[in-house]
Amino acid sequence: MKSVILAGLLSLITAPLYAQDQVTLMLDWFVNPDHGPVIIAQEKGYFAEQNLEVQVIAPADPSAPPKMVAAGQADLAISYQPQLHLQIHEGLPLQRVGTLVATPLNCLLVLDDGPIATPADLKGRKVGYSVGGIEEAMLGQILKTHGLSLDDVELINVNWSMSPSLMSGQVDAVIGAFRNFELNQMDIEGVPGRCFYVEEEGLPPYDELIYVANRDTMDVDMIRRFLAATEKATQYIINHPVESWEVFAATAPELNDALNSAAWTDTLPRFALRPAAMDAGRYARFETFLHDAGLIDAPFAVDAIAIDVTAP
Repeated sequence: MKSVILAGLLSLITAPLYAQDQVTLMLDWFVNPDHGPVIIAQEKGYFAEQNLEVQVIAPADPSAPPKMVAAGQADLAISYQPQLHLQIHEGLPLQRVGTLVATPLNCLLVLDDGPIATPADLKGRKVGYSVGGIEEAMLGQILKTHGLSLDDVELINVNWSMSPSLMSGQVDAVIGAFRNFELNQMDIEGVPGRCFYVEEEGLPPYDELIYVANRDTMDVDMIRRFLAATEKATQYIINHPVESWEVFAATAPELNDALNSAAWTDTLPRFALRPAAMDAGRYARFETFLHDAGLIDAPFAVDAIAIDVTAP
Protein backbone atom coordinates (compact mmCIF):
# COMPACT_ATOMS: atom_id res chain seq x y z
CA MET A 1 0.00 0.00 0.00
CA LYS A 2 2.81 2.38 0.90
CA SER A 3 4.52 1.68 -2.41
CA VAL A 4 1.31 2.47 -4.30
CA ILE A 5 0.86 5.76 -2.44
CA LEU A 6 4.52 6.64 -3.00
CA ALA A 7 4.25 5.86 -6.69
CA GLY A 8 1.14 8.05 -6.92
CA LEU A 9 2.87 10.94 -5.18
CA LEU A 10 5.87 10.62 -7.47
CA SER A 11 3.62 10.68 -10.53
CA LEU A 12 1.95 13.87 -9.30
CA ILE A 13 5.31 15.48 -8.67
CA THR A 14 6.88 14.48 -11.95
CA ALA A 15 3.89 14.81 -14.31
CA PRO A 16 4.24 18.58 -14.88
CA LEU A 17 7.90 18.08 -15.76
CA TYR A 18 6.91 15.88 -18.68
CA ALA A 19 3.78 17.71 -19.81
CA GLN A 20 4.24 18.94 -23.36
CA ASP A 21 3.88 22.63 -24.08
CA GLN A 22 0.78 23.33 -26.16
CA VAL A 23 1.29 25.28 -29.40
CA THR A 24 -1.42 26.45 -31.78
CA LEU A 25 -0.20 26.95 -35.35
CA MET A 26 -2.49 28.49 -37.96
CA LEU A 27 -1.68 27.56 -41.54
CA ASP A 28 -2.04 30.12 -44.32
CA TRP A 29 -4.28 27.80 -46.37
CA PHE A 30 -5.38 24.16 -46.50
CA VAL A 31 -2.60 21.60 -45.95
CA ASN A 32 -0.36 21.33 -49.02
CA PRO A 33 3.32 20.64 -49.85
CA ASP A 34 4.28 24.19 -48.79
CA HIS A 35 3.77 22.94 -45.24
CA GLY A 36 6.06 19.93 -45.61
CA PRO A 37 8.43 20.64 -42.69
CA VAL A 38 5.52 21.19 -40.30
CA ILE A 39 3.75 17.97 -41.25
CA ILE A 40 6.97 15.93 -41.25
CA ALA A 41 7.95 17.34 -37.84
CA GLN A 42 4.56 16.27 -36.56
CA GLU A 43 4.60 12.80 -38.13
CA LYS A 44 8.23 11.98 -37.29
CA GLY A 45 7.88 13.06 -33.67
CA TYR A 46 10.28 16.00 -33.89
CA PHE A 47 7.87 18.35 -32.11
CA ALA A 48 7.48 15.80 -29.33
CA GLU A 49 11.27 15.60 -29.01
CA GLN A 50 11.17 19.32 -28.28
CA ASN A 51 8.46 18.79 -25.65
CA LEU A 52 5.84 20.41 -27.86
CA GLU A 53 2.32 19.37 -28.73
CA VAL A 54 1.46 21.34 -31.87
CA GLN A 55 -2.12 21.80 -32.99
CA VAL A 56 -2.07 22.54 -36.72
CA ILE A 57 -5.19 24.36 -37.94
CA ALA A 58 -6.17 25.22 -41.52
CA PRO A 59 -8.11 28.51 -41.65
CA ALA A 60 -11.57 29.00 -43.10
CA ASP A 61 -10.40 32.45 -44.21
CA PRO A 62 -6.78 32.70 -45.45
CA SER A 63 -6.55 36.32 -44.27
CA ALA A 64 -7.42 35.38 -40.68
CA PRO A 65 -4.27 33.66 -39.27
CA PRO A 66 -2.09 36.78 -38.68
CA LYS A 67 -5.06 38.56 -37.14
CA MET A 68 -5.66 35.61 -34.82
CA VAL A 69 -2.03 35.71 -33.65
CA ALA A 70 -2.30 39.47 -33.13
CA ALA A 71 -5.45 38.90 -31.05
CA GLY A 72 -3.84 36.18 -28.93
CA GLN A 73 -6.01 33.41 -30.39
CA ALA A 74 -3.03 31.44 -31.80
CA ASP A 75 0.66 31.19 -30.92
CA LEU A 76 2.04 31.13 -34.45
CA ALA A 77 0.79 31.58 -37.99
CA ILE A 78 2.23 30.84 -41.38
CA SER A 79 2.02 34.00 -43.45
CA TYR A 80 3.78 35.91 -46.22
CA GLN A 81 6.65 38.39 -45.91
CA PRO A 82 5.08 41.00 -48.24
CA GLN A 83 1.81 41.00 -46.29
CA LEU A 84 3.61 41.07 -42.94
CA HIS A 85 5.21 44.43 -43.77
CA LEU A 86 1.83 45.96 -44.53
CA GLN A 87 0.14 44.42 -41.48
CA ILE A 88 2.79 45.83 -39.16
CA HIS A 89 2.40 49.26 -40.73
CA GLU A 90 -1.34 48.91 -40.12
CA GLY A 91 -0.60 48.44 -36.42
CA LEU A 92 -0.81 44.68 -35.87
CA PRO A 93 1.66 43.55 -33.14
CA LEU A 94 3.38 40.92 -35.30
CA GLN A 95 6.97 39.87 -35.99
CA ARG A 96 8.57 37.33 -38.28
CA VAL A 97 10.23 34.70 -36.09
CA GLY A 98 11.14 32.08 -38.69
CA THR A 99 11.09 31.19 -42.38
CA LEU A 100 9.34 28.25 -44.02
CA VAL A 101 9.87 28.93 -47.75
CA ALA A 102 12.93 31.09 -48.35
CA THR A 103 12.32 32.18 -51.96
CA PRO A 104 9.43 33.85 -53.73
CA LEU A 105 6.80 31.46 -55.07
CA ASN A 106 4.75 34.24 -56.65
CA CYS A 107 5.04 34.72 -60.39
CA LEU A 108 3.40 36.42 -63.36
CA LEU A 109 1.77 33.51 -65.17
CA VAL A 110 0.90 33.38 -68.88
CA LEU A 111 0.02 30.69 -71.42
CA ASP A 112 3.12 28.97 -72.73
CA ASP A 113 1.91 29.13 -76.33
CA GLY A 114 0.13 32.48 -75.93
CA PRO A 115 0.94 35.95 -77.29
CA ILE A 116 2.87 37.15 -74.20
CA ALA A 117 6.57 36.58 -74.89
CA THR A 118 7.72 39.20 -72.37
CA PRO A 119 5.85 41.37 -69.85
CA ALA A 120 6.15 44.22 -72.37
CA ASP A 121 3.55 42.36 -74.46
CA LEU A 122 0.93 42.98 -71.76
CA LYS A 123 0.24 46.49 -73.06
CA GLY A 124 -3.53 46.72 -73.58
CA ARG A 125 -4.09 43.27 -72.07
CA LYS A 126 -6.05 41.94 -69.07
CA VAL A 127 -4.18 40.86 -65.94
CA GLY A 128 -5.85 38.94 -63.12
CA TYR A 129 -5.04 39.40 -59.44
CA SER A 130 -6.48 38.36 -56.07
CA VAL A 131 -4.85 40.48 -53.36
CA GLY A 132 -5.14 44.21 -53.93
CA GLY A 133 -2.29 46.49 -52.95
CA ILE A 134 0.69 44.18 -52.80
CA GLU A 135 0.02 42.26 -56.03
CA GLU A 136 -0.70 45.50 -57.86
CA ALA A 137 2.59 46.91 -56.58
CA MET A 138 4.46 43.80 -57.73
CA LEU A 139 2.85 43.93 -61.14
CA GLY A 140 3.60 47.65 -61.35
CA GLN A 141 7.29 47.01 -60.71
CA ILE A 142 7.41 44.25 -63.34
CA LEU A 143 5.72 46.49 -65.89
CA LYS A 144 8.02 49.39 -65.00
CA THR A 145 11.02 47.14 -65.68
CA HIS A 146 9.64 46.70 -69.20
CA GLY A 147 8.73 50.33 -69.85
CA LEU A 148 5.05 50.07 -68.95
CA SER A 149 2.82 51.05 -66.03
CA LEU A 150 -0.41 49.82 -64.45
CA ASP A 151 -2.25 52.29 -66.70
CA ASP A 152 -1.23 50.15 -69.67
CA VAL A 153 -3.17 47.07 -68.50
CA GLU A 154 -6.69 46.24 -67.34
CA LEU A 155 -6.74 44.71 -63.85
CA ILE A 156 -9.38 42.08 -63.12
CA ASN A 157 -9.96 40.52 -59.69
CA VAL A 158 -10.13 36.77 -60.36
CA ASN A 159 -10.66 35.93 -56.67
CA TRP A 160 -8.04 33.15 -56.38
CA SER A 161 -9.14 31.52 -59.65
CA MET A 162 -5.65 31.85 -61.07
CA SER A 163 -5.05 29.15 -63.66
CA PRO A 164 -8.77 28.67 -64.56
CA SER A 165 -9.15 32.37 -65.45
CA LEU A 166 -6.01 32.18 -67.59
CA MET A 167 -6.91 28.90 -69.32
CA SER A 168 -10.44 30.11 -70.07
CA GLY A 169 -9.20 33.29 -71.71
CA GLN A 170 -10.79 35.60 -69.13
CA VAL A 171 -7.38 37.21 -68.67
CA ASP A 172 -4.06 37.22 -70.53
CA ALA A 173 -1.91 36.85 -67.40
CA VAL A 174 -2.26 36.50 -63.64
CA ILE A 175 -0.08 37.91 -60.87
CA GLY A 176 0.01 36.00 -57.60
CA ALA A 177 0.16 32.50 -59.08
CA PHE A 178 2.47 30.12 -57.23
CA ARG A 179 5.09 28.59 -59.50
CA ASN A 180 5.02 25.28 -57.61
CA PHE A 181 1.24 24.82 -57.99
CA GLU A 182 -0.35 26.68 -60.87
CA LEU A 183 2.31 25.63 -63.39
CA ASN A 184 1.86 21.98 -62.42
CA GLN A 185 -1.91 22.28 -62.44
CA MET A 186 -1.85 23.66 -65.97
CA ASP A 187 0.52 20.91 -67.16
CA ILE A 188 -1.78 18.26 -65.71
CA GLU A 189 -4.76 19.81 -67.50
CA GLY A 190 -2.86 19.91 -70.78
CA VAL A 191 -2.61 23.70 -71.04
CA PRO A 192 1.03 24.50 -70.22
CA GLY A 193 1.83 27.82 -68.60
CA ARG A 194 4.98 29.89 -68.27
CA CYS A 195 6.14 32.03 -65.35
CA PHE A 196 7.93 35.33 -65.26
CA TYR A 197 9.62 35.08 -61.87
CA VAL A 198 9.13 38.23 -59.81
CA GLU A 199 12.69 38.22 -58.44
CA GLU A 200 14.00 38.24 -62.03
CA GLU A 201 11.69 41.07 -63.08
CA GLY A 202 12.69 43.92 -60.78
CA LEU A 203 11.31 42.78 -57.40
CA PRO A 204 13.65 42.38 -54.40
CA PRO A 205 13.90 38.72 -53.32
CA TYR A 206 11.84 37.87 -50.24
CA ASP A 207 10.72 34.97 -48.05
CA GLU A 208 7.41 33.71 -49.43
CA LEU A 209 6.25 31.85 -46.33
CA ILE A 210 7.21 32.82 -42.80
CA TYR A 211 6.20 32.09 -39.22
CA VAL A 212 4.78 35.10 -37.39
CA ALA A 213 4.19 35.57 -33.67
CA ASN A 214 2.72 38.24 -31.43
CA ARG A 215 5.44 40.77 -30.74
CA ASP A 216 4.21 41.45 -27.20
CA THR A 217 3.32 37.99 -25.94
CA MET A 218 5.50 35.49 -27.82
CA ASP A 219 7.18 32.64 -25.96
CA VAL A 220 10.70 32.83 -27.39
CA ASP A 221 11.86 29.55 -25.86
CA MET A 222 8.87 27.71 -27.33
CA ILE A 223 9.50 29.26 -30.75
CA ARG A 224 13.16 28.22 -30.65
CA ARG A 225 12.15 24.63 -29.99
CA PHE A 226 9.46 24.77 -32.69
CA LEU A 227 12.02 25.99 -35.24
CA ALA A 228 14.54 23.36 -34.15
CA ALA A 229 11.94 20.69 -34.90
CA THR A 230 11.09 22.13 -38.33
CA GLU A 231 14.79 22.43 -39.15
CA LYS A 232 15.25 18.75 -38.37
CA ALA A 233 12.21 17.97 -40.52
CA THR A 234 13.64 19.98 -43.41
CA GLN A 235 16.90 18.08 -43.16
CA TYR A 236 14.95 14.83 -43.34
CA ILE A 237 13.02 16.05 -46.39
CA ILE A 238 16.20 17.09 -48.21
CA ASN A 239 17.98 13.84 -47.36
CA HIS A 240 14.98 11.57 -48.00
CA PRO A 241 12.74 13.24 -50.60
CA VAL A 242 10.84 10.10 -51.60
CA GLU A 243 10.36 8.76 -48.08
CA SER A 244 9.28 12.19 -46.78
CA TRP A 245 6.75 12.53 -49.61
CA GLU A 246 5.31 9.14 -48.66
CA VAL A 247 4.99 10.24 -45.03
CA PHE A 248 3.36 13.51 -46.07
CA ALA A 249 0.97 11.95 -48.59
CA ALA A 250 -0.15 9.30 -46.12
CA THR A 251 -1.59 11.91 -43.74
CA ALA A 252 -4.70 12.53 -45.88
CA PRO A 253 -6.10 10.78 -49.00
CA GLU A 254 -6.60 14.07 -50.88
CA LEU A 255 -2.88 14.86 -50.67
CA ASN A 256 -1.82 11.74 -52.57
CA ASP A 257 -2.39 12.92 -56.13
CA ALA A 258 -0.39 14.05 -59.17
CA LEU A 259 -0.62 17.77 -58.41
CA ASN A 260 0.65 17.51 -54.84
CA SER A 261 3.37 15.07 -55.88
CA ALA A 262 4.66 17.47 -58.52
CA ALA A 263 4.35 20.43 -56.14
CA TRP A 264 6.31 18.53 -53.48
CA THR A 265 9.23 18.07 -55.88
CA ASP A 266 9.19 21.74 -56.93
CA THR A 267 8.84 23.07 -53.38
CA LEU A 268 11.49 20.90 -51.74
CA PRO A 269 14.56 22.99 -52.74
CA ARG A 270 12.84 26.17 -51.55
CA PHE A 271 12.36 25.18 -47.91
CA ALA A 272 14.47 27.23 -45.50
CA LEU A 273 17.40 25.07 -44.38
CA ARG A 274 17.91 27.39 -41.40
CA PRO A 275 14.38 28.51 -40.48
CA ALA A 276 15.50 30.69 -37.58
CA ALA A 277 18.13 32.57 -39.61
CA MET A 278 17.15 36.09 -40.63
CA ASP A 279 18.51 38.20 -43.51
CA ALA A 280 18.08 41.77 -42.26
CA GLY A 281 18.97 43.24 -45.64
CA ARG A 282 16.18 41.31 -47.32
CA TYR A 283 13.57 42.85 -45.01
CA ALA A 284 15.08 46.33 -45.29
CA ARG A 285 15.04 46.16 -49.08
CA PHE A 286 11.41 45.11 -49.14
CA GLU A 287 10.50 48.00 -46.86
CA THR A 288 12.19 50.31 -49.37
CA PHE A 289 10.27 48.70 -52.24
CA LEU A 290 6.95 49.21 -50.46
CA HIS A 291 7.83 52.83 -49.70
CA ASP A 292 8.80 53.50 -53.30
CA ALA A 293 5.51 51.89 -54.40
CA GLY A 294 3.57 54.24 -52.14
CA LEU A 295 2.18 51.50 -49.90
CA ILE A 296 3.85 52.72 -46.69
CA ASP A 297 4.65 56.23 -45.47
CA ALA A 298 8.18 55.51 -44.25
CA PRO A 299 10.29 52.36 -43.80
CA PHE A 300 10.45 50.83 -40.34
CA ALA A 301 13.61 49.49 -38.72
CA VAL A 302 14.11 45.80 -39.49
CA ASP A 303 13.79 44.71 -35.86
CA ALA A 304 10.24 46.06 -35.87
CA ILE A 305 9.42 43.51 -38.56
CA ALA A 306 11.64 40.46 -38.14
CA ILE A 307 13.87 38.95 -35.46
CA ASP A 308 16.21 36.00 -35.00
CA VAL A 309 14.89 34.26 -31.89
CA THR A 310 18.15 32.32 -31.53
CA ALA A 311 20.30 35.47 -31.30
CA PRO A 312 21.92 35.97 -27.89
